[in-house]
Amino acid sequence: MQIFETIGEMLSFTFMIRAIVVGLLVSLCAALLGVSLVLKRYAMIGTGLSNVGFAAMVIAGVIDVAPLALSIPVVVVTAFLLLRMNESSKIKGDSAVALISTSGLAVGVIVMGVTTGITLSICNILFGSIFAMTAADMYLSIALSAVVIIIFVLFYKQLYAVTYDESFARATGTKVEVYKSMLALLTAVTVVLGMRMMGALLIASLTLFPALSAMRICKRFLSVVIASAVIGVVCFFVGMVFSFALDLPPGATVVGVNLVVFTIFSVVTFVRQRGLR
Repeated sequence: MQIFETIGEMLSFTFMIRAIVVGLLVSLCAALLGVSLVLKRYAMIGTGLSNVGFAAMVIAGVIDVAPLALSIPVVVVTAFLLLRMNESSKIKGDSAVALISTSGLAVGVIVMGVTTGITLSICNILFGSIFAMTAADMYLSIALSAVVIIIFVLFYKQLYAVTYDESFARATGTKVEVYKSMLALLTAVTVVLGMRMMGALLIASLTLFPALSAMRICKRFLSVVIASAVIGVVCFFVGMVFSFALDLPPGATVVGVNLVVFTIFSVVTFVRQRGLR
């Protein structure tokens, strides 16, 4: 069949294998974390952190250091700052995310504007450059993704408790602040890894769409998490196949596939609910 020939041809290129391996792992991480982020109304934190990552990558290009070496610590610190602002500041939730997001984007643009002789591709940073991933990038991304997945699985019960009811979790002895900080740390690492393939403007879709799609067909937390992981991974792979076959931008194509799946699930849920009345 044509589809299998396309997949076979796609996997014959080394850069495609690197892109798919990293993309599947990052999509899995984002889908797992996305359920908690959506339920805690932090769905857009990915956008805020990615814009800070954009500024960090621009600065890394100016001072000639590895982008991940600078962007990971900067985004991690920003994630903890957002968490602290939400707890102790009058600026909370979406307002805090919007403040961080616009500030990060502005800093990146200003640095690019005042720097001469710098060769940065604004499109690659904003929309991703997954095909330019090196072997070193791939190994680092695999290692960090594995850490995120292992930590999520090991502390699943605690993250579940913190997601649904912080007060009850605190009453049962769960160290709520520790696990909220863990969630922020895992999200920050995932966002930085995902920026390379999705770009600063599209990375939030990896945490948002799979979780929302899963919530259309599942009700229990565990089933939502599993469905979100499956949807995220499948949508990424299908998006990459369409991107390769039709010569489309990979990041935007993955988002497009996620949008189609979300729309189908929403329509099916609506029809099912109407039929039960």
